[in-house]
This record gives sequence, C-alpha cells and structure tokens, in this order.
Amino acid sequence: MQRTQRPLLARLARVNPTTVFLATLVLVLVAFFAPGPVGGVLLLVLAAGLVWLLATTWPVQSPATRVIRLVMLTVLIAFALAKLS
Repeated sequence: MQRTQRPLLARLARVNPTTVFLATLVLVLVAFFAPGPVGGVLLLVLAAGLVWLLATTWPVQSPATRVIRLVMLTVLIAFALAKLS
C-alpha cells in the first residue's frame, strides 16, 4: 500500500464488484418498497455514501463521468426527498 493511500479505499478496491452491485441493488429495492420515511432515509444514507465516494474519486474522473455521476446522484436524492414527503 502506498503511503498516501487510505486503508478504507484499499479495502474497498479488493471487494468483489458483483457483490457490491447486488448489495446496492437490494438496498435500493428495499428503500423503494419500504413505507414512507424509512425508504427515504435509506436512500439518503446511500446518497451520502455516494457523495463521499464521488468526492474521493473526483480528481481522477473524466468530465463526462463526473456529469453522469452528478446527474444520477441528483436523481437519487430527488427520489429520497419524494419518499420523505
């Protein structure tokens, strides 16, 4: 591990991408079908994690990737706020 690399990011890099995708899919489906505020809070927790990941990887992403990720994050937060209302 490089001296500037964070231990959490090194652990995340070793996680199986399929496992992460399936776990995230389950979380999103549970949040969509959970009643009212519970689903909204779950989606906001997911959005917070994605904001952290986006901020961490921002310097190494291309401008097109940044735009796509920001749009998807905005849509996720809009769904979360709609569930909370």
